[in-house]
Amino acid sequence: MKKLTINDIAQLSGVGKSTVSRVLNNDPNVSSVTREKVEKIIREQGFQPSKSARAMRGVKNRAVGIIVTRLTSSAENQALSGILPLLYAEQCEPIIVESQFKPSLVKDHLKFFQKRGVDGVILFAFSELDEAMLNGWQQKMVVIARRYPSISSVCYDDHKAVTMLMERLYQQGHRHIHYLGVKDADQTTGFTRHQAYLQFCQQYNLPIRSIQGELGYDWAYRNVQAVISEPISAIVCATDTQAIGVVKYLQEQQRSDIQVCGVGNNPLLHFLFPNVISVDLGFSAVGDFVVDQLFVLLKGEPIQHTVVACQLS
Repeated sequence: MKKLTINDIAQLSGVGKSTVSRVLNNDPNVSSVTREKVEKIIREQGFQPSKSARAMRGVKNRAVGIIVTRLTSSAENQALSGILPLLYAEQCEPIIVESQFKPSLVKDHLKFFQKRGVDGVILFAFSELDEAMLNGWQQKMVVIARRYPSISSVCYDDHKAVTMLMERLYQQGHRHIHYLGVKDADQTTGFTRHQAYLQFCQQYNLPIRSIQGELGYDWAYRNVQAVISEPISAIVCATDTQAIGVVKYLQEQQRSDIQVCGVGNNPLLHFLFPNVISVDLGFSAVGDFVVDQLFVLLKGEPIQHTVVACQLS
């Protein structure tokens, strides 16, 4: 009879592999209902974790370096909230540092990780970061938000996210949809999302009106007037952070006639402005993919590229 693996138990239980791992490691963050369901399958199947798997989980002081772009990023903090519990469940010590969108800092952090002897690295990428800088880390690194051919990655569906917003607005009867985004130099948040807006407008013969700049809500607040001076019924923002600045400005101008949309599923945005339409890029789901791919790499298996599904929230 074929010996069952954690993957088999996960499929029989209807949960993810990482959830089974957390149950086996007695992670207190697993709900009692989920724990009972998984343990029931384990008992019924007579499952016993392999010695090698237990050894991998039981290694003391296993360290994983994590490079975020900004400690203040809502998107990255949402992703971290999914990543950290999984690393703790695998008895890993996370070492979190900040790149501030500076390749030089990434280079310094990687040197530090090398000296520290980390077992793996999770990197939140950005447009200015060249793939060549990451040479030598292919078998122990997973990159988030950017796809490099030679490095395992977990990416968001930026094009689909904006397309979903445009489709929703179009279905609601909006025909004057303007766009406030990030500079095209940013390949994902900037270029890809902007292209999705332009392509939808061209496909449906809609007037194009867009302005691009910085990520922050303060920039959006200062510049949104540039796209509401013409006929407009809705505005799509490249990020939920920008949407916060846009809604604040519109409220001050008593412009309740404009539907605002954003990308990111920012909890603060939904709390302050529940009428804003937003797309959840899948930040909360990233942890499962990233940690799973990292441990696959550490076992010497091939790199993987994953695109996380997005949905209207």
